[in-house]
Amino acid sequence: MEITPTLAHKLEHLPKSPGCYLFKDDQAKILYIGKAKVLRQRVRQYFQESRREDVKVQTMVSKVRDLEVIETDSEVEALILEANLVKEHKPRYNIELKDDKSYPYIKITDELFPRIYVTREKDKSGGKFFGPYTEVKNLRATLQTLHRIFPIRSCIHRFTPELVESRKVKLCLDYHIHKCEGPCQGLVQPEAYRAMIDQVARFLRGKTFDLVGQLEREMQEHAEEMRFEEAARIRDRMQAIETYTAGQKVMFQDLSDKDILALARTGDDACGAVFRVRDGKLIGRQHFYFTHVEGKSEDDVLDQFVRTYYRHADFIPPEIFLPAALEEGEAVRQWLSGEAGFRVEFVVPRIGEKVKLVQMAEKNARLLLDDLQLQKMKAQEQFVPRVLLSLQRDLRLNCVPRRIECFDNSNIQGSDPVASMVVFVDGKPKKSEYRKFKIRTVQGPDDFASMHEVVSRRYLRMLNESHEFPDLIVIDGGKGQLSAAVAALEGLGIEVSRAGSAGQPVLALAKRLEEVFLPGVNEAVMIPKTSSALRLLQHVRDEAHRFAVTFHRTLRNKRTVASELDAIEGIGPKRRQLLFDRFGSVRRLAAATLEEIRAVDGIPSDVAETVHRYFAAQAVQDEQE
Repeated sequence: MEITPTLAHKLEHLPKSPGCYLFKDDQAKILYIGKAKVLRQRVRQYFQESRREDVKVQTMVSKVRDLEVIETDSEVEALILEANLVKEHKPRYNIELKDDKSYPYIKITDELFPRIYVTREKDKSGGKFFGPYTEVKNLRATLQTLHRIFPIRSCIHRFTPELVESRKVKLCLDYHIHKCEGPCQGLVQPEAYRAMIDQVARFLRGKTFDLVGQLEREMQEHAEEMRFEEAARIRDRMQAIETYTAGQKVMFQDLSDKDILALARTGDDACGAVFRVRDGKLIGRQHFYFTHVEGKSEDDVLDQFVRTYYRHADFIPPEIFLPAALEEGEAVRQWLSGEAGFRVEFVVPRIGEKVKLVQMAEKNARLLLDDLQLQKMKAQEQFVPRVLLSLQRDLRLNCVPRRIECFDNSNIQGSDPVASMVVFVDGKPKKSEYRKFKIRTVQGPDDFASMHEVVSRRYLRMLNESHEFPDLIVIDGGKGQLSAAVAALEGLGIEVSRAGSAGQPVLALAKRLEEVFLPGVNEAVMIPKTSSALRLLQHVRDEAHRFAVTFHRTLRNKRTVASELDAIEGIGPKRRQLLFDRFGSVRRLAAATLEEIRAVDGIPSDVAETVHRYFAAQAVQDEQE
């Protein structure tokens, strides 16, 4: 592991205060953001060999070249700062909430006669937000229930006292079927309408017990005042709420509010489930999917889940049930207490019914995560191009070759030897992952040795960075190039597939007869000329060849330009590069006008004249010869 002098100095002088730390790579890109109660102790743990057992953590730490720390006054401030920094920078190695921006909320606007509608953005325009709702089915059911119980206006007008007084907005059908009380015509007072909206808010929070008690008192008051029609409407509203809550499962005899959180994880994915208990009844379940959890401890993932959920939640209960205690639970508890305005407690049940509730939440999280994994598998299977299935069948591969990497060499009599690697994903080129190689260790035109070097360099790096290997490696050439590539892979300890055995699939595609050579098979595999699988292999091979030849030609042109321009006074490496970038070759530069050469940024006018005179004199000399 490389520790730069700058990084070593910062590690030596880390403060002993709480705060956040930001790991950066050699391009100053943020790799990971964390928080710490004691920065000096926490950060230095990453660079102790005995403390880094996880491969993913090792890979991340191996890329760290710089460090930034931000001190805070308390661990709670560090926790809040970390959440904001992660949300802004989205570092690669931090746990990430999937589809964070897609969860819908129910919004109650801040207007004279508030509206209620669904939104996916928590803007700063005022109003109250309830959610997020991770299951759209539950959201629709909640909205339908609201409009059935409460006479909420459905129009989108923004009413002002002047607009209501002018009576320009006409009564709609909702008024005539008793689904709206007619605020557009001033048939309901703003105070009465807002009181009804407050009841809606209590309903959304699950506080139906208190709400029914309040409605019952209002009904009695109306009845005593002989306002029987209004009393009857309130009675109907009470009955609708009681019918709605009758289907909710009673989980606690006491009427306290609680959340029950649990977690399930598989590979790099995790799912957190939340059971919301209000007035002792289960009013709903929410779930969140996370990625980038591989290599993280259970405590890290659970801590991230708790903090992520309550950053989005509209209500924080006084009790939160967890499957395990959080290592830094006191800081999280203080933060939640500050957000809620009252003391929040974490409860880790050990025995009895409460443990069964946490286990039930864990079972739901596991079912949801298994469903996500199944959907991902189906999506992958659904979008596998037929040509890949054909290639898998023709070559008898153990898996579908969704990712193919192909290598080719290029040189002319040993000069400027280079190689290329192209990548195809699902049968299509992925040019952002193409790679060029300058041959370093081979002297002269040795195609086999060049292939050995390039394959070794590519997959040694893949091993060091813990990347997944391709489903198929293709070599442009025959048996000799294939043997060199196989030797390179086995020299790295990579098992190569032979005759359909387990291991890394490799093949070579020879140009002359379009023969396919496989390791451990003496004879070439002849794929029908009309096969789409062969056409794909040809396309991959030809693309690797094009990319290698283009790179070789570029290097050769640079060398030609360099040798040609070295003879011109006033042209050094920097100006030579400027001219090459502009014209691309000596031939084009020689044909350029004086004005075109002068137009190149960084080339002085007198130097441009010298270049133009040089090539003009050369042209005269060529004519005389």
